Amino acid sequence: MPYKKIQFKSGVDRENTRYAAEGSWYETEKVRFRRGLPQKIGGWERLSANTYLGVARSLHNWATLSLQNLVSVGTNLKYYIERGGAYNDITPIRATTAAGDVTFAAVNGDATITITDTAHGAVVNDFVTFSGAVSLGGNITAAVLNQEYQIATKVNDNSYTIEAKDTSGSTVTASAGDSGNGGSSTVGTYQINTGNEIEVPFTGWGAGTWSSGTWGTGGTTLAGMRLYSQANFGEDLFFLHRNGALFYWDASNGVTTRGVLVSSLGGAAQVPTVANIAFVSDVFRFAFCFGVNAVGSSALDPMLLRWSDQEDIADWNPTATNQAGSLSLSEGTEIVQAIQARQEVLVWTDAAMYGLQYLGAPLVWGATLLGSNTTIASPNAAVYSNNIAYWMGTSKFYYYDGTVKTLPCSVRSYVFDDFNSDQAQQVICGSNEEFDEIWWFYCSSGVTRNDRYVVYNYVENIWYYGTLARSAWMDSDLRDFPIAATFDGKLINQEKGVDDNETGTPAAITASITSSQFDLDDGDRFMLINKMLPDLTFEGSTAGSPSATVSLLPLQDSGSGYYSPASVGGSDSAAVTRTATTPIEAFTGIVDTRVRGRQMSFKLESTAAGVTWKLGVPRLQMRPDGRRG
Repeated sequence: MPYKKIQFKSGVDRENTRYAAEGSWYETEKVRFRRGLPQKIGGWERLSANTYLGVARSLHNWATLSLQNLVSVGTNLKYYIERGGAYNDITPIRATTAAGDVTFAAVNGDATITITDTAHGAVVNDFVTFSGAVSLGGNITAAVLNQEYQIATKVNDNSYTIEAKDTSGSTVTASAGDSGNGGSSTVGTYQINTGNEIEVPFTGWGAGTWSSGTWGTGGTTLAGMRLYSQANFGEDLFFLHRNGALFYWDASNGVTTRGVLVSSLGGAAQVPTVANIAFVSDVFRFAFCFGVNAVGSSALDPMLLRWSDQEDIADWNPTATNQAGSLSLSEGTEIVQAIQARQEVLVWTDAAMYGLQYLGAPLVWGATLLGSNTTIASPNAAVYSNNIAYWMGTSKFYYYDGTVKTLPCSVRSYVFDDFNSDQAQQVICGSNEEFDEIWWFYCSSGVTRNDRYVVYNYVENIWYYGTLARSAWMDSDLRDFPIAATFDGKLINQEKGVDDNETGTPAAITASITSSQFDLDDGDRFMLINKMLPDLTFEGSTAGSPSATVSLLPLQDSGSGYYSPASVGGSDSAAVTRTATTPIEAFTGIVDTRVRGRQMSFKLESTAAGVTWKLGVPRLQMRPDGRRG
């Protein structure tokens, strides 16, 4: 009996039914396509055993003049510089008290310590470091007090609590002798306020849209999550969090020094006090703030952008002798993102896209409207790659190659019909240049942490998807692999190895791909498949005998559902195992099956560690087995 090749075009089609998408792939998990053929994606490995605090939403890689390869990591709790796998805390300081302004109170048998500090300005989860304190008289010694603490509860504007610990982090319970207050030399050093890990719904007066409910009742809205943006000013770092002040980190001072306010630098003039986005242009090196307070005002204008004098990050005061200035955009309600393109700065509002060009004095910078009636899902939803900008909107994808266009997407319904719009701010986008890919991570419905990804391959013009939890992503020429952030305080090298090595112990990555339904013969009669010739390569696998399972999923017709059991008196699936690598790779050549149906789907899956694969063109041996009744 002859063999029939089963070959599908690359990419996934979820815009049609399983049967209408005949000839395409329908489901993918940890699978990509190269030269039209599916293969398992690469594995990942943690940078080091060290961890950071909070959820990272921002990664930035650069090299200093002394060739230090650094990555900045902005989380909802801290801001770090990663070097050599160590996370150095450079979170700026918000306030430092005068000696004696801070006092402690302990209760016998309790680890909770109440701190009194008038108008402390702290919120729950903020960090404060105490110094100069003396023992309270018992278990709460000076060593216990004089260290960094995270605030457990805010009692009121003048007091809060911490949980006492020793220098190893173990809880310390107060004794009856702990009756002191820490002495008159205690100083409290407060880091900038922490932010939310995710978008947090809240209800009350001032929440929600004005007049959306009955008079006197509060609405419901979302408290923004903490998002950082940053850029290099030379080897130094210019950064801020949304709705926050501008900070500067001087690389020459070392990774153990903290960022400082730009307004504290020499020559500072009219430095923005609050902004949403920090940016430095490639052209003539101007520092920008998008969504920023105007000169002479303390209120944030979400559609205003300002820039400093050329080559001067501290001077933001427009005069006749410098090039500092500002510009207000008109379409939209807020500026969402800005990215450096080849010949312009691309700026997204929530309703339009602009291009900024350097004009020279006296206007300095000008804006051109590139596209109207567009949307963007989040401040991290766009990337510039291959001289094209790609981004996710609120209901579709876009690209800009000189003209703003809708990006056709064969999985659009799959993504946006199961999308948690309340957590749209978590959407992140990044390139994977080695594989010609653009990745988006997002939250599916009812989920409050990114759990899914969707990929666009711009060379093959195809889409595929899967599940993977990542909070930030960065592709960089300065590192060997793309870097991603997990939700448990780790940076990982993506595309390294073939397994999940996030914990330091390799674990299997389950990868699978399932086709749409296709007709056997002409679909008008039952066909019996009794043999299958798989076409696989396990090149790159580290397991001694790597294996994957191929399955044939038969149907009576397109609406009947898969047979259960799929095979009677035979098998519908089998393991394909590599048996040799030299002189050529050898694997299971023929699989005996007994599957009967009019339509069928093909599935390939691997679940073991050390396995990677690439699928070619399998063949099925079949014969007629009765016509339609």
